[in-house]
Amino acid sequence: MKQWKMQIIMVFSICMLLGVSSFSSLSSAANKEPLQVVATFSIVHDIIKEIGGDRVEVHSMVPLGQDPHEYTPLPLDIVKATDADLLFWNGLNMELGDGWFESLLEVAGKSLDSDVVVELAAGVEPLYLRDEDGIEMNPHAFLSVPIAIQYVNNASVALQKVDPEHADYYKERTDRYVAQLEDLHAEYTEKMSRIPEDRRILVTSERAFQYMAAEYGLREGYVWAIDTDEQGSPQQILDLIRFIKEHEVMALFLESNVNPRALETVSRETGVPIAGMVYSDELGKPHEAGGTLLGMLRWNLDTIYEGLMAQ
Repeated sequence: MKQWKMQIIMVFSICMLLGVSSFSSLSSAANKEPLQVVATFSIVHDIIKEIGGDRVEVHSMVPLGQDPHEYTPLPLDIVKATDADLLFWNGLNMELGDGWFESLLEVAGKSLDSDVVVELAAGVEPLYLRDEDGIEMNPHAFLSVPIAIQYVNNASVALQKVDPEHADYYKERTDRYVAQLEDLHAEYTEKMSRIPEDRRILVTSERAFQYMAAEYGLREGYVWAIDTDEQGSPQQILDLIRFIKEHEVMALFLESNVNPRALETVSRETGVPIAGMVYSDELGKPHEAGGTLLGMLRWNLDTIYEGLMAQ
């Protein structure tokens, strides 16, 4: 058992002794409205709030700027997860690689196969990342708009099931949200088709956009496929430089949450500019353009389209 897992259990035990969890449980039992919901990170949180509105109170665990792949839950996360009516996670191995999410569920008295633990990516056909060290599922399915719609529908079904008295409320909000995403999907399809085929190449630091690229007909270039230390090895950088020169790539795109040094090196060595910043693992700050899933997906579309159509 990992040392940090033992620390979580000890912290949780202290919280129980102090009565924090007991107080929260009594409060939730006394007033089940709004639903007490936990989301693993910002994108999951935004989907649940869009569907749940004022019928849900959502606690998001992984803060902006922290990696949802590797996270150490706080005492408040443990209390909230223990008392949650529903707990939503991305899936596709996003939260499982380091073991933190399964350990949290164990301490909170829940499990992955529980009806109240909902995987938003359920039913998504996974795509895989490969490098010299192995293969793993790509968890960034939400960057493809049709799959984002699938996430929304999965969340809506779960909310309606646990709170059937307000099913019409969730359905109305879901229908409105899906309509907005369907309009955005049409815009993605139309704009990407306008880009000349020889320019339709998306180069980023990490291969996070695999699902989006497959959906909209983009070729991919990247420093690393599987996120390790976000540095990029000399060989990975050389391979990308060779790819950019071979395919006469016009623009590079830097993710908001990665160290820029590797892509800046590629830009210097090739003379190809970094055309803009895109979102991959998390939302932008609240009230900014990428602060919601819709805003983030629209920002990515506009940035990629303008970058690849420049000149």
